[in-house]
Amino acid sequence: MESVPVDVGLVHEGERIRKQEMQLEFGGPGIEAKWELVRVVPRDVVEDGAVRIVGPDIRDLAEGGKYPLGILVEIAGTALEEDFEGVIERRIHEYSNYVEGLMHLNQRYDIWVRLSKRAFKAGFDSFEYLGRVLLHLFKNELPIIEAMQVTFFSDPTEVESRLPEVMARYEARDARARGLSDEEVETFYGCALCQSFAPRHTCVITPERYANCGAISWFDGRAAARMDPKGPIFALEKGECLDPVHGEFAGVNASAKERSMGEIDRVWLYSAFGYPHTSCGCFEGIAFYIPEVEGFGIVHRGYRDVTVNGLAFSTMADSTAGGRQVDGFHGVSLEYLKSRKFLQADGGWDRVVWMPAEILERLRPFLPEGAADRIATEQDVSSVGELEAFLREHDHPALARWAAEPAAAPVAALGELPLELGGYRVILKNARIYADRVIVLREEPGEDGRRP
Repeated sequence: MESVPVDVGLVHEGERIRKQEMQLEFGGPGIEAKWELVRVVPRDVVEDGAVRIVGPDIRDLAEGGKYPLGILVEIAGTALEEDFEGVIERRIHEYSNYVEGLMHLNQRYDIWVRLSKRAFKAGFDSFEYLGRVLLHLFKNELPIIEAMQVTFFSDPTEVESRLPEVMARYEARDARARGLSDEEVETFYGCALCQSFAPRHTCVITPERYANCGAISWFDGRAAARMDPKGPIFALEKGECLDPVHGEFAGVNASAKERSMGEIDRVWLYSAFGYPHTSCGCFEGIAFYIPEVEGFGIVHRGYRDVTVNGLAFSTMADSTAGGRQVDGFHGVSLEYLKSRKFLQADGGWDRVVWMPAEILERLRPFLPEGAADRIATEQDVSSVGELEAFLREHDHPALARWAAEPAAAPVAALGELPLELGGYRVILKNARIYADRVIVLREEPGEDGRRP
């Protein structure tokens, strides 16, 4: 694009911009008000090709700063439907990442955008350029968009004042998808939008399991596949149900194997163990196993403190992302937490023992009766020891699993093993190891050639 001072293309998708490389950032941790929204509107409302900026432009903001941002994309076209909004909205993430020196993460009310110093020095110093990129790519990739305008809100008051209306739009979309069950449909949908960040990962979208980013419902997937049959969101025949409890389907396994180049060949949609659904990095939250209490904690991206296990969201995200299947670390959307299939194979809400108060209150109307009152928050406990006492006091269902734990089998002391006969490979399965310190010493052999 000659009108943009940096390169634009697929080659830049997946580029990471570290803190020391950035000119400035919008949204992300520490910025409460940020959002992006696509609206289908009447043709006479749209000034085709217009890019508007409400608030200071990029060149007016201090280097190294963090700022609020709202992105409003308004589109018109005779073939457009309101059902397409969420699908088209998710492509803001994809197309923004085509820009050299620009990194866009997450979605909806949780966006995080960084601009590199190199791109800024090359002349990318205005929202105008990003607007041109979005206009060009959206209209070329999706011909059903006949007219389009983009507005960037960088004025903090404007971003914050519009947030309630934006959140109401998200909720209206999500509410429509509730009530339909996985058993009622023959087709699921897959989303490969984030494969540039996690090559082995494909989101499986079912009526009862939103995309991990929280932006794509089953209805959105259906609309996307109809709107752009060759696009990154595609129909996925679920095939034979191999395990209704864990949520294993022949069609899902086949698709995962094909799209991960054989790296992933089984997926359990309703479990965090065994063959859990993979995660890219745009997940809204993490369900993490706490072995000391046989339960799960849940933390969302916006939580700034360490969780009850002493780890921050960012630390656990490193263990969860990248398209891997990691037992006990499960990327989730917040909408999936409202599903009856949520961790179905692992005990569901009877297994959840801790989560931030903000999310617990948001989810309370959707939880089983009494569940919210048995879940600890950061206001109740600050350590696993305190969590254990809280669960006992509130007679949490997870306690039943404590009593059911089998007694530990006797294990021979290392000194009893005939180590002089050769090496051993020790495999620990379903083990818990607790240690204050681990010291590894190299022992020199004695005069007889044997090690002590």
